[in-house]
Order: sequence, then structure tokens, then C-alpha cells
Amino acid sequence: MLEPAHGGGVSGEASEPGGRGPTRHLRVAVIGSGFSGLGTAIRLLQQGIDDFLVFERADEVGGTWRDNSYPGCACDVMSHLYSFSFAQNPHWKSTFGKRDELYAYLRDCADRFGVRPHIRFGHELIAARWDDATRHWHIETSGGEYTAQVLVTGTGYLSEPALPDIPGLADFEGKVFHSSRWDHDHDLAGRRVAVIGTGASAIQFVPKIQPEVGQLDLYQRTPPWVGPKNDKATSPLQAKLLRGLPGYQNFRRNFNMWGREILAFVMARPKVAGKMQKMASDHLRKSVEDPALRERLTPDYVMACKRLLFSNTWYPAIQQPNVELVTDGIDHIRAKSVVGKDGQEREVDTIILGTGFKAVDRPVAARIWGRDGVQLREAWSGGMSAHRGTTVAGFPNLFMLLGPNTTLGHSSQVVMIEAQIAYVLSALKQMDRRGLSSVEVRQEAQTAYNAALDERLDGTVWNAGNCKSWYLDSSGRNPSIWPTYTWRFRRQTKHFDLGEYQLATTVGAGRPAVKHG
Repeated sequence: MLEPAHGGGVSGEASEPGGRGPTRHLRVAVIGSGFSGLGTAIRLLQQGIDDFLVFERADEVGGTWRDNSYPGCACDVMSHLYSFSFAQNPHWKSTFGKRDELYAYLRDCADRFGVRPHIRFGHELIAARWDDATRHWHIETSGGEYTAQVLVTGTGYLSEPALPDIPGLADFEGKVFHSSRWDHDHDLAGRRVAVIGTGASAIQFVPKIQPEVGQLDLYQRTPPWVGPKNDKATSPLQAKLLRGLPGYQNFRRNFNMWGREILAFVMARPKVAGKMQKMASDHLRKSVEDPALRERLTPDYVMACKRLLFSNTWYPAIQQPNVELVTDGIDHIRAKSVVGKDGQEREVDTIILGTGFKAVDRPVAARIWGRDGVQLREAWSGGMSAHRGTTVAGFPNLFMLLGPNTTLGHSSQVVMIEAQIAYVLSALKQMDRRGLSSVEVRQEAQTAYNAALDERLDGTVWNAGNCKSWYLDSSGRNPSIWPTYTWRFRRQTKHFDLGEYQLATTVGAGRPAVKHG
């Protein structure tokens, strides 16, 4: 039977746990305690702002790296770059951080920077509603009700599993679970396992479980481009330099960051990306000898229009005698089997869903209501968009970290998160300096910003016409990718431009009473 999803920080006004006492008012309410939420909390404290709480639905920090614990789970961005610039770690064991290391790193950050007293675990966001009369957010959580002047969402886009709509899945009598909700109590030894999906998670866990299962049926809809992963253990000399030489960590981080900016240039130009595609093609050719299998594993789209994956173990695992690659699709599922569209029935006792996440519809949008009672999901019914990936017209004092068009196809999301946090802090300073009760991005500013984004995305590999990816919404628009260099985003978010916003300096119903800029 399919296990319900559980884990990390999404859901208006709330009292402290332990009773329905007076509602507590906050300067800032933060939703989620992954990289986004923790980074925001740390920076708030460093700026002398301590009137805030972080609401986390789970019982520990960590976000994606808490929830995803499947075998082989790891990052595909270099460890020195996939970490906070203000909390660098000299103890990474290899080029790419493994899940347990990253999870430990985030827990350590929560401890080291004194964030835990500000975190409310077991507080899932139920609803957040903007009140124009008080110019506050009323926040309801599973642990109580609160109000806040500013609401920051740090739930990201990899927090809610995407479950496939396959006829009969609910009637399957064996074990079913999503890779992000891995059931470690379920012994896979000798079992007949069906894995649905061949994306970023599957290429990591399939090579790990293949040796122990009896039979593995791998259902592939579209093959991914997979390049070699140059993952090396940290040498004793490197470890010594990282721990003892001031500035060496910064050098490694900056070297990695600027090196990856070259990829932004490549991916924005399909012809150049096509040349780079040869790397992945060569990796496939060298790894898979059978020409028929190699053809089934060869994508028919330009590299990087979908997420580019890296693995040295994926292709060898697929070629093992207990693995069958199924590319005809699934027709339906029965109590003890999966029936393909070719009519073949394959008995299984375990189904693992490697089907990704609800990345484009942002589940948190269903729990936020802005001015005039408009739900964020409703506001986005024609397509998800935001200003500088962070603020949305009609939703005063709402800041979304890893909002629309902040996903990177070439570098570390932590770079984008830190840039957005700087933008939020700049906004808070401006609000204090001007005595503002609220800021709301002007619709015309948001529209112009997104028109420029769409123009820049046009013609890039991410918008390639023959490619269907989770980057694109149902209309074919790309509300996901940041299409250029990270330094441009950091420059755009360095200062909060009041001229782009409607500003309120007095408490009153309706639209802001006083406007500046």
C-alpha cells in the first residue's frame, strides 16, 4: 500500500503550543528549516533581529536533506559551493557531499548559530492570510496561531513528492513508497522490485539496491543525459589546507562558482551545448556495449534542456542480469503486478516511485491568501511568476525563497538562496528606515521583469521545443529556470528598490494609503 507523504514546513494566526493563549506577534515568520529557512534565521540573528520564529512541520531541521534518505543520496554540486558562504565546512570527505554529511552540516549550523530556540518543530503551515486592516499576516500552524509583519517561505520546490496517476496503483497489495520517503524498515533482499522513473533520484538509488534485489524492473519514460561524475575523496593534503590555511576554502568556493558560470554561457546557447553533449554521448558509448540497449538509453533532446545528471554507476547497474529496462510505458497496476502498454505483466512485490516533486505548482501556494482574500495558487492559475523570484503582486510583505525562476541548471542553489536572503534583509532595513508597515511589488514591475526573463529564456536549451521537462508548465512557459549568470541575480537582489513597490506607512484597510517612489 502507498504510504502517505510526511515531513517539512508548509500551512493563519496561532498561539504558542500547550494551550490557546494570547496570539504571539512576530516581526518575521519563516516557513521551513532547510537551507532557505536556516539561512534566513542565521542572517536575521546576525543583523540583530531576534523577533522571529521558524515553523517546521518535521521534528528536525534539514529540509530536502532530512527527507531524502534513500541509498546513494548525494549532491551533484561540489560541497564547497553547496554550503553557506558564511559557514564553510573544512571537513567534507569528497568532492560531492553525501546526504548524511549535508544533513549533519545543516544540523550543525542550527546549533552553531543559535537558531534552535527560534524554531517551532511540529508546526506545519495550515494557512497564512494577509489582513489589510492590521497589515499583518495571520498564520495558522498545526501547533498554534501567530501573527507576523513579514512572511518568508523557505519550502523550496523539492518538498512535496509528485505521485504518478497510474490506474490501479492504490490497489497494489505490496509495498509502495516514494524515493523521498524511503522505507528503511522494508527489506529489499531478494524481492522483485519495480522502479518507476529514471531521474535524479533513481540514478543514485538503483545502483545501490540492484545487488540486493532479486529482480529489478526499471520503467523509463524518457532517458536522461548522464555524464561521468568526477567525485574524489578529499586527500590528506587538501584536508590539511582546508583546515589550516586561511582563505583556501574561499578560494575553492569562488573557483567552483566562477567555473560554473561558464556553464550558464553554454546552456544559453543550444549550438554550444550540442558540442558539450558529446561528453555525455561518449560516456554512454563507453559504458554500454549493447547497441540496442544503448539506443534505448539515448535521449532524443538536446542535453541540459532537462536536468543533466552525473553517475559512474548508473549504466553498469542497468546492464546487470537482474535488471530489465522497460520503455513501453505502464498501462495499469494490479494487486501483485505491473502491466505494461505492450501487454506484458510483470509480478512485483515492491514499487518504488522515483517520480520527482511538485516543482512547478509549489504546494505552499495553496496555503497563502493575499490582499482581497486571493489565494496564491489562484493568482498563479495562469502561470507561476514573481518579481526577482521573491515577491508577488497582491501579496504584501511576502518573500518567497527559491520562488519562480530561481532554479539553476548550472550552479548551486545556495548561491541563489543567499542572494534572496540579502534582498529580504535589505527590505527589512528599508521598512525600518522609512517606517513602513508593508511593501508590495507593483504589478507593472513584476510584469516587466518576467517579460524580460521570458525573452532571455527564449532560444536557450531550457526552452528547447523538443523537450518536455519539469522546468516547463502546462502552457509551455518556463517559470523555473534562472537563465543566466548567478552574479546577475546577486546584483539584482543586492538592494531592495523601493521604486518597484507600493509602500504603506499607515495602518488602514484596502490598498496602501501612502505611496513612495
